[in-house]
Amino acid sequence: MLQTSALVAHAANLDLVIRHVLAGLGHGIHAGRERGAGVEFSEYRAYAPGDEWRRVDWKLLARADRYYVREAERDSHVAVWLWLDASASMGEPSYAVQDLDKLWFARTALACVAAIAQRQGDAFGLVVCSGGKVDVTPPSRGPRQLQRVFAALARTAATGELPDAAGLRPAMQLMQMAPAAVFAASDCLDWPSPLAEALQRLRAQRHDVRLLALRTQAEVDGSFPSGVAYRDRESGEGLHRLLATDREAYRANVAGHHAGVAAHCRRHDIALAQAIIEQPLEATLRHWLRVPGVRG
Repeated sequence: MLQTSALVAHAANLDLVIRHVLAGLGHGIHAGRERGAGVEFSEYRAYAPGDEWRRVDWKLLARADRYYVREAERDSHVAVWLWLDASASMGEPSYAVQDLDKLWFARTALACVAAIAQRQGDAFGLVVCSGGKVDVTPPSRGPRQLQRVFAALARTAATGELPDAAGLRPAMQLMQMAPAAVFAASDCLDWPSPLAEALQRLRAQRHDVRLLALRTQAEVDGSFPSGVAYRDRESGEGLHRLLATDREAYRANVAGHHAGVAAHCRRHDIALAQAIIEQPLEATLRHWLRVPGVRG
């Protein structure tokens, strides 16, 4: 289990990570495109990470010595929105896998969803919540958009708090312009929150809303190093030591909090996938894409 996470956590090239994770995944986000008979060829475009090899035009490769993909599907009317919680708590590291933290796992999972959206021809955009502010990459299609999203994810750092409702309003207005599939990744430690309310409103507007709630293994079982003191990452306040006698109460509190997140998602028909970042990313992504419960 840890070997796969360790390998991808140490990979410097995001494109290679995406290819590794998506290899054999074999399915898309939704059934919004049509393939096969009755759909006319439209154009060639350069191969991009995440494209299916079966769509490469091998005859054109022989002539041009470059990989090109045949675009022969009609555009989908669904916009895919990637929503990243990059508040300070997302910088929480794994104590089992070096260089792995919640933010790395979240933005890599979202990059995989972006690659799938690009592969199936959807418009996709990105919302990053960090430092009390919102950074929006408006939705578009194609390989250049994929590289814009990759670049925005790569430069994101975990800092500050989540924005308030007023800060989220411009992104919410953009999402209301077309039917959307919303993929949000967060540790859900600040819950209920303006982010939770925003996802609830989007689901009430009949968008497909999917939440990935992340924890480290240490957060699940309280296996933090003994004698180490911790401050609240977002407020900088408080100094806490988790003693051996505190672990049972800590585990119960954490489990209760995330049970509350799950109950909230069930009430509002938000599809929830919970994951531990030390688990293989491919399995988490497969579950996130297939998690039941989202209805039109």
